[in-house]
Amino acid sequence: MRLPVSLALVSAIGLLGLGGCDRYLENRYGESLMPTRGVQPLTGLADSVSIRRSELGIPLIESRNFHDALFAMGYVHAGDRLSQMVSLRLTAEGRLAEMVGPGVLELDRFMRAVNLRDSAQVLYRNATPRMKQYLEVYSRGVNAYLFRHQDNLPVDLAASGYRPEYWKPEDSVLLFCLLNFGLSVNLQEEVAALVMAQQVGAENLAWLLPIYPDEPLAFAEAQKLEGLDLSGQLPALAAIDRAAGQIAALGLHNVAASNNWAIAGERSRSGKPLLANDTHLPLAIPSFWNHVQIRSPKYQAAGVSIAGIPAVVAGYNGRLAWGMTMVMGDTQDLFLEQVRREGDRLMYLADGQWLPARQRHETFFIKGGRPIRETLYETRNGVLLNSVLGERKHPLQPLSLESGYGLALRQLPMNEDRSLDAFFDLSRAQNVDQAFEASREIRASALNLVFADAQSIGWQVTGRYPNRRDGLGLMPSPGWDGRYDWDGFADPMLHPYDQDPPQGWLGTANHRVAPRGYGMQLSSSWHYPERFERLAELAGSGRHDSRSMMAMQYDQTSPFAAKLKAMFQDPGMEQPLAEAIAALPAAEQGRAQEALTRLLAFDGRLAADSADAALYGAFLQESARLIFQDELGGGQSPAWRALVQVAGTAYSAQADHLLGRDDSPFWNDRTTQEQEDKPTILARSLAASVALLEERLGSDRSAWQWGRLHRYTWNSGASQLAPFMGAPQRAGVQALQRQLDRGPLPAGGDHSTLNVSAYAWGASFDTWLVPSMRMIVDFGLDEPMLGMNSSGQSGNPLSPHYADAIEGWLSGRYASFPFKPENLDKVYGSEHLLLTPEKPR
Repeated sequence: MRLPVSLALVSAIGLLGLGGCDRYLENRYGESLMPTRGVQPLTGLADSVSIRRSELGIPLIESRNFHDALFAMGYVHAGDRLSQMVSLRLTAEGRLAEMVGPGVLELDRFMRAVNLRDSAQVLYRNATPRMKQYLEVYSRGVNAYLFRHQDNLPVDLAASGYRPEYWKPEDSVLLFCLLNFGLSVNLQEEVAALVMAQQVGAENLAWLLPIYPDEPLAFAEAQKLEGLDLSGQLPALAAIDRAAGQIAALGLHNVAASNNWAIAGERSRSGKPLLANDTHLPLAIPSFWNHVQIRSPKYQAAGVSIAGIPAVVAGYNGRLAWGMTMVMGDTQDLFLEQVRREGDRLMYLADGQWLPARQRHETFFIKGGRPIRETLYETRNGVLLNSVLGERKHPLQPLSLESGYGLALRQLPMNEDRSLDAFFDLSRAQNVDQAFEASREIRASALNLVFADAQSIGWQVTGRYPNRRDGLGLMPSPGWDGRYDWDGFADPMLHPYDQDPPQGWLGTANHRVAPRGYGMQLSSSWHYPERFERLAELAGSGRHDSRSMMAMQYDQTSPFAAKLKAMFQDPGMEQPLAEAIAALPAAEQGRAQEALTRLLAFDGRLAADSADAALYGAFLQESARLIFQDELGGGQSPAWRALVQVAGTAYSAQADHLLGRDDSPFWNDRTTQEQEDKPTILARSLAASVALLEERLGSDRSAWQWGRLHRYTWNSGASQLAPFMGAPQRAGVQALQRQLDRGPLPAGGDHSTLNVSAYAWGASFDTWLVPSMRMIVDFGLDEPMLGMNSSGQSGNPLSPHYADAIEGWLSGRYASFPFKPENLDKVYGSEHLLLTPEKPR
């Protein structure tokens, strides 16, 4: 996430023009770049530390003890990503308005309600003295950089006028909690379900909920709130939806994707295991991840880290490789509460009794405005989101909870949690057995961890999962009825795992990893199964090496295209569809027949230069619109936007209806007097897909390309936050966009390909979710680890490493992370920055 620029800077840019802008920024803020050579004496070091950089700016930290390595990691993180660290901290604390202004106040209110600060305090108290010491040493490194560069901050921080506070050990824990919050589902889906229920009614909602195609529709779940007239009685619902959407857009909540897999030695060309991981996050610059390699006498590791947290999150330590994906664990629930005022108190109904809600007071400091103090209310099920978020005529207006209902958010408690220590122990594990031992103690994070060493491979689900007395957690439950309460948590012994399976490989892709009725409920909000199906097809065929792993990570073939073809050719569909096409007006008949012919011949490869891929994408968009928009109130309705949002995070009604659900009530077009059926709507969708391409790409079929519709654009945090800024700040961001953003460039793939490139199914073709990093560890190589980032190592737009990784990310050029001393100079050279202990004066 990036920060806004000041009016003074905007004025200067306006006078200089864009060419002068580059020179102005370099002259004014060039000293904000971290040096790559020389000597820097620093207080807090015990011995000297060397920092070398690869051609992509990836740091190699070499120290004589682990504490100095942690100190240097903090120093390097601050040097590369200070703005990102500060903005993530402010977001997690609910204090972003202190730097940006009132436009982000609703986001701050949401984060105060979520109250990650309390979770961080509990986790920090639970950490061992060893872990607390590591956090303290890392913080000293961050603060050494802040002190040394306090007058040379990056352009976005300096121009904003915000002076960042020194880093505390608890701040790293706070960012860890923010990361875990992002792994939680399905808050947005439950809000979306409530929005859609108000439009289509509980009787039709089950057809729209994200249930896997081989599972029964969740009619009982949809009927939990049947009979309640909620229309107009939840004025905060739109505000909650917007705030949750802002968090998700910044990559901080329910970003549903990632691939990881491991190949056993018997399926590899070298006879040694391989591991691959690519984590999927919103396309942004800088990437959420940055690379680091550490060499110290008792600790070595290379991989991806999060600036602000002293850990290698996924990587390789010379003996063990590990990578992660989201389980899609449903570890949050919304509860609809009945509330009323009694004097100065807010009361809520629980099992037939009216109880007083607990109160919590929060003060918001706002850039350019006066502080405001607000009261939040909590029930037994958690904080009432609509006691802090609601419809206001002015963002600073106090909110009065007048509705008869409240929405309470229940989250996982952090008591008795040793996840911080467990993550560090995982990065230090020397084999798969030790990795299992460490990962089973990770409770705060719902992850699929995959491991490999030179002999073995393994998979372990981590986290903590609630036992629901009733219901699936797909939509809010009546909080006044205790039968929907949580009843403790699943026994960790039930968490799925596997080691050295007979098929010779294992992997995950946010799919359903445990069947319904398994014995514990991990989730009902799994991602589309096609990525895992393609992974299984490729991993299970032939023998593998690092090149085949790269090919898998860049694979753009979607199994969904073959499923769509099978649906068209099904005996019960083929003739009715032909008759429906013949019933169309003449011009539409030709378009529909052309689309059907081409889709039946389509091989499912979504290459950027493919015309058939463009037609396939257009059909998915147009079919979603024609199936659902009439019932959901049109393309701008909250219910339609809710359906589009769900499609980006879990197996969706759009996919479900295309492959089946022939008896769904949504196949009828409510805007006509006739009673339509599935073949009729499909015929219209086929014709509409060709019409869309003719409108967008022209009538010349040879000019049709998927990448002309579907594009990558790397937006900085400033660009993402610009809609919430005042007019002068927005103008400043627009003036700096050439320095801050990159793209657009043609993209291939979609949400169902291993090389994921997701877009808003039913809305825009623009890519929003990508592999933000890629990693391969091949134990058959002399130097096993290879990796890449999706933008650059630095978050400073003046750095040569701000966006220099994009070209390699697009073309598949992986960087090597050598562990043998004789290979280090080949990657990192000999030039280094030497950090030395500052001598007492």
